Amino acid sequence: MSISGTDAYDTAAGRLPPLVERAPAAARAHGFPYSCRPGQGRLLLALAGGARGTIGETGTGCGVGPAWLASGAGEGVRLVSVERAPRRARIAAEVFADRPGVEVLTGDWTRIGERGPYDLLVLDGGGQGKSEHDPAAADVGRLLAPGGTVVLDDFTPATEWPPTHEGRVDRARLRRLEHPALHTVELPLAPDLAALVGTRRRCGESGRVT
Repeated sequence: MSISGTDAYDTAAGRLPPLVERAPAAARAHGFPYSCRPGQGRLLLALAGGARGTIGETGTGCGVGPAWLASGAGEGVRLVSVERAPRRARIAAEVFADRPGVEVLTGDWTRIGERGPYDLLVLDGGGQGKSEHDPAAADVGRLLAPGGTVVLDDFTPATEWPPTHEGRVDRARLRRLEHPALHTVELPLAPDLAALVGTRRRCGESGRVT
């Protein structure tokens, strides 16, 4: 989720997949400003096209991020998204009422562990699932299928090494960039926005899957 992310769709109308147009409209109608930005969404759209089984996401909001994922996913791919606020979960479920392959779960982000393993997993929503101490952030072997991809967004672009946040080493980011189970890269999406994209190593590659 991004501050004023919903407003970013005011100038993107007419250049969006139909489902994506529907989701920001629902977010605006219910006063929810923290949707993922179009730049984030296009990254999710592209990555979803490579999924063959199940896509997972935490931090549904009013459904903008999942709308990008569902728009990019191929036929037969399932999408599971978790939202902790019951009202927002209901709004998002209405956005996907005609998409039987999309499931919105209500509860803490750790409910994502009830499904999977995932070909693509997006850990979103104000830091849920990406703290250095979160169990889901550590359990890559359980949540990702071999060769699966994890996306962690809402970072500011790193300008030094090691990356810092508020004057301190950004250990949550560093942990992912150096995770032995992942090949990870930071992708700048805007001057103030970056995402980490990591692929789980397959058996036989160097590194230990945890």
